[in-house]
Amino acid sequence: MTAPATGRTAVRRTPRTRRALALLAPLLLLLGTLAGCTGGGGPGPEDTAHDEPGDIVVASGRDVTGKNGIRQRLIDAWNREHQDDGFRARLVELPGSADAQRSQLLGALQSGSADYDVVNLDVTWVPEFAAARLIRALPENMIEKDVVPAVADTARWDGKVYAVPFNSDVGLLYYRPDYLRAAHVRRGDLTRVHLSWEQVQNLVRDVGKKPPRGYEKGWTTQLAAYEGRTVNALEAFASATEGFTLTGKDGRYEGNVTELMAGIAELGKRTDELYTLGDAVRSHEDTSLDDFAEGRTAFLRHWPSAYRTLHETLSESQVGVTRLPGHAVLGGQNLAVTASSPRAGTARELVAFLTGKESERCLLDAGFAATRASAYKDDHVTCRLADGPGAAPTPSPTGEGTDHMPRDRHGRPAYAEHTLLPALESAVQRPRTPLYGAFTQTFTAALGPLFGDSPPGDAVLARRLDAALREALGD
Repeated sequence: MTAPATGRTAVRRTPRTRRALALLAPLLLLLGTLAGCTGGGGPGPEDTAHDEPGDIVVASGRDVTGKNGIRQRLIDAWNREHQDDGFRARLVELPGSADAQRSQLLGALQSGSADYDVVNLDVTWVPEFAAARLIRALPENMIEKDVVPAVADTARWDGKVYAVPFNSDVGLLYYRPDYLRAAHVRRGDLTRVHLSWEQVQNLVRDVGKKPPRGYEKGWTTQLAAYEGRTVNALEAFASATEGFTLTGKDGRYEGNVTELMAGIAELGKRTDELYTLGDAVRSHEDTSLDDFAEGRTAFLRHWPSAYRTLHETLSESQVGVTRLPGHAVLGGQNLAVTASSPRAGTARELVAFLTGKESERCLLDAGFAATRASAYKDDHVTCRLADGPGAAPTPSPTGEGTDHMPRDRHGRPAYAEHTLLPALESAVQRPRTPLYGAFTQTFTAALGPLFGDSPPGDAVLARRLDAALREALGD
């Protein structure tokens, strides 16, 4: 996470020291178990018979679990299993923002300038890469029934499977239980409560009657002119009109002014200056997280990764998390095999390993949103890459520092089964289109006036947005 702008106080980080990992007998057991749990998606002998020996190169964005993070450690485990057969997986982390990584991947695969076998794609990129024939169609059985249905749908395009869900993401509502208790709110624990925005606003009013030191406004989120604004707006639009979608099966625009007006009105209510921190209109993930950690707000819309980060700074009595009011939007990454890979069969085997039950449990324990329901519910599915996480203080699943994240008695993040999984199951997708880049740029820009000094009326803004999306996506 980057530091905020000058003059702001960054979230304090606990000191981290590397910890050597003993992977002897536990690792051997893990490898045998993982090999048996990846399901039918892996290749048979005929698929790998003519694969060229060499590195299986996996291109991905930065691992938020840090250096020697969980993705690298899973790849290391696969390498140990294949150390004698001529194949070795190698992780290449791409620099820059998500947009920059997408551009790098597109350029590399279109030009053939990089020998990538597996690419870790944002869920919104799958239609684009599939339509451009840069990634291969995969067997349907590589996505098993254990994968959360809403998450599984992010890996398909045009009726085919083009990727396998690796780690998911979904919007969540973080809150300050200590602020609610100080305001004499009866329910200081909102963990299993699915609030409406009206209820959140009522709680904000209660906190504001006798605000804590440093408190400014009720909540904050990510409304700067980037994907954060798109996600927040889509969550408002999806909540305002049940079943609303901006694109059809072919990826073309199919919205209408009436539904856009309802979404804009809902977004306006959620970002009303009576409740929303003024800095939210300039905030990204890091700055909004800092504002909440510093006590400037009582509520925060953020992703699952914030759960670990906030517990590095705040005590368990100061951090709560529940489902986002209305519908949350899915994020996450899916693994795809490139069309140009000379080791496609072995690359499929690697993908099956990295997305298997044991691997997904490892990802959940490390702070990601797992894609399989078994990671949240099946106590027999465990991560054996390190000593089992659980009682505090425990070694971090990333192998670095100390883990302050609250966990249940089976070692999962404490909020995983009753908050994170239901949020994933009820989440909605962003528009499915090969032109997602054009969509999000148009959508973000067109909604900009809503956050200006003199916003136009909802009807005017809806007509402008409708026209802009028709031009960008076709209809």
